[in-house]
Amino acid sequence: MTDVQHDAATRSLEQLEEEGDIAADYIEELLDICDLDGDIDIDARNGRAYVSVHASDAADLAVLSRPDTVTALQELTRLAVQTKTGAFSRLILDVGGSRDARRDELGRLVARAAERLEAGASEAALPPMSSYERKLVHDLVAERGLHSESRGEGADRHTVITRVG
Repeated sequence: MTDVQHDAATRSLEQLEEEGDIAADYIEELLDICDLDGDIDIDARNGRAYVSVHASDAADLAVLSRPDTVTALQELTRLAVQTKTGAFSRLILDVGGSRDARRDELGRLVARAAERLEAGASEAALPPMSSYERKLVHDLVAERGLHSESRGEGADRHTVITRVG
């Protein structure tokens, strides 16, 4: 476990709630600047702060809920939190259900990989993705009774799926 992972794993609920509050203030200011309506929910679990933005009219958040936009906003929000707290943040941002949509997409990738394995492939590699997305993939793969591991470094880090044993 790296120092950053250990630090994040040992963060108290109070620290995670502080991260969530700072992130929510940052996102709220962004929504105001963009003249968008949205409600913000904050949660803390699994050593991370989770900030969700939703609106009664999903069209209000359509532009901000695109996967690349959410990733960029998440990084900017993490930087805002880090600037205020002095500590690296692993917060997760969800805009307009973007995380559920991404989880569904990852589920389809895992299903196609499983089909390749059933067709005789010895392994199936998925494209590079964030550590959070790789964690979701590892969970989805385990649910199917398959094995997965991360390979590569930095931006090329990806998940490889194999049959068990």
